[in-house]
Amino acid sequence: MPLNELTSALGKKRAAHLLRRTCFAGSIAEIDAFAALTPAQAVGQLFNATLPDPVLPIDPLTGNEWITGAFAPESEGSELERYFLAWHIGQMLGNGIDDSVKLSYIFRERLVFFLHTHFTTKRSVVGSSRALYFQQALFRLFAFDQEDITIPAEDPMDPDTIVPRNFKQLTKKLSVDNAMLIFLDGRFNVKGSPNENYARELLELYSIGRGLEGNVPEPDFQGDYFYFTEEDVQAGARVLSGFNVDQTFSNIDEETGLPRGVVRGETIATSHEEGTKTFSSRMGNGVVTPDTDLMQAGNPTEESVLDEISQFVDLIYDQEETSRAICREIYRFFVYHQVDQTLQDDIIQDMADIFTANEFKIQPVLEALFTSEHFYEADAGEDDNNFGSIIKSPIDLVLGFVRNFDIQLPNYETELNDYYSFTTDLLREISDQGMDYYEPFEVAGYAAYHQFPIFNRSWITTNYLTNRYNFIRGALSDGTNMEMGQVNVLDFVVDNFDIGTIRIAEDFIIAVAEYFLPNSENLSFDTAGGELTTERLNYFKTAMFEFAIDADPEAAWTTRWDGNLDASTRANQIVDLFNAMLQSPEYQLM
Repeated sequence: MPLNELTSALGKKRAAHLLRRTCFAGSIAEIDAFAALTPAQAVGQLFNATLPDPVLPIDPLTGNEWITGAFAPESEGSELERYFLAWHIGQMLGNGIDDSVKLSYIFRERLVFFLHTHFTTKRSVVGSSRALYFQQALFRLFAFDQEDITIPAEDPMDPDTIVPRNFKQLTKKLSVDNAMLIFLDGRFNVKGSPNENYARELLELYSIGRGLEGNVPEPDFQGDYFYFTEEDVQAGARVLSGFNVDQTFSNIDEETGLPRGVVRGETIATSHEEGTKTFSSRMGNGVVTPDTDLMQAGNPTEESVLDEISQFVDLIYDQEETSRAICREIYRFFVYHQVDQTLQDDIIQDMADIFTANEFKIQPVLEALFTSEHFYEADAGEDDNNFGSIIKSPIDLVLGFVRNFDIQLPNYETELNDYYSFTTDLLREISDQGMDYYEPFEVAGYAAYHQFPIFNRSWITTNYLTNRYNFIRGALSDGTNMEMGQVNVLDFVVDNFDIGTIRIAEDFIIAVAEYFLPNSENLSFDTAGGELTTERLNYFKTAMFEFAIDADPEAAWTTRWDGNLDASTRANQIVDLFNAMLQSPEYQLM
């Protein structure tokens, strides 16, 4: 079945689902606001094309940014990398962003994160916070790609230049990105001594791939990967040869306004493999031919090499499998990891058709996906849905918790040290749960996004699960001896739930579950048939009153709320409820 549009209002469950998948999670107020919208209205709010640029990372020792090179940092390189990552945690939480565009801003940063999981980089290999920042800025520029890039003409009488903004164009720009040139050794790929690392990963990981995992076609000969061959890797390496890292970050790409690598040699690209590059029959016997108009006296230049790279990437995207492979990655990140041949022939192919028809822009694909019935309830006749089908990554769990409780970060501009302290703590929690941010174990990236067949189940081990629970336990407070980043649960409940619901313990437990758990419709303590069993609900109630000394804990709960009595007891019981619910298997899902 195609991606049939869902046109009814989202309601609470679907709204919370959409916000988990696009913005790490939603606050109570955000979920309520989205619940009244149709998917198209909600997704329209997420794709806001007029977002502010981020405030640059600041070195706390100087009080100035170090990215542009206008100010020299005093912190060491490894410290600057840590500040950059801590800074980005705040970006993903929309720190300091106006509420009117905050969700869209957070969604853009989640797409930046998605692109990082696809075009992987390791900070220990790159070793430059500036290179990492500029690569991330490139992701940010291409995250919302509905509108192409307009470059104003110098002469107002001349027409503006329109540059494509799409996944294919991003692939071209990343091929000469400084961080990528370091990470996959493109800087060592020179005439007479080819380095094939980037060409191989470009074909295998970033674009066409080897086919549907679990159903990869059999090769016909040695060096055949069905959709490309060793011959294509070698030819691709020749196309990509001759670039080096620009340590000064002063070679600015005119189309993106961001730094890129430089060719070895000054006017002439002396380290570029000259001549025509021919590809295999798997890639249609394609040919990359140097443009003599861009060469100088028959010698390659930076412009002619960039044109060859453009031709190579065009050839890759001319292959139908490329669109399917990229859409599988999108699907696994936002919907569910398991893709079989039936799903590939149906939903993935529909996404790929949209991707191709829209000149390889991902925004139309995401809009169709997030407004589809399939994204929520799957399709008519299916016996399963997509609620709670993904195990939260550590970054989803930690940032989702902050978003659920609307925890406010210290002000970046006026409380910089506290800001870095708080976001660095969040990074440590994410690492303790199994994700060393910007330091995946493999060149292919974080195992949860690529390793067949386990995928996101790799996030769950005894140790990682214990650390998840410890994080939740440490972040919940009864309001005494509060520490930075903790939630005062009593204040949170009073601010976000109606007193008529709070005062009845069972109604309150159901209301909390509806906002925090992915499968929580039709809940009842009396009648079976809800998405949580009566036994499960009673487990949460037992946990809430485990340490109660009242003869009738539920009646005492109501009495305390009606009379505004014994705040300490109420707070501790709420802490116990949240600990039970948020340390449950259900909360680990999204």
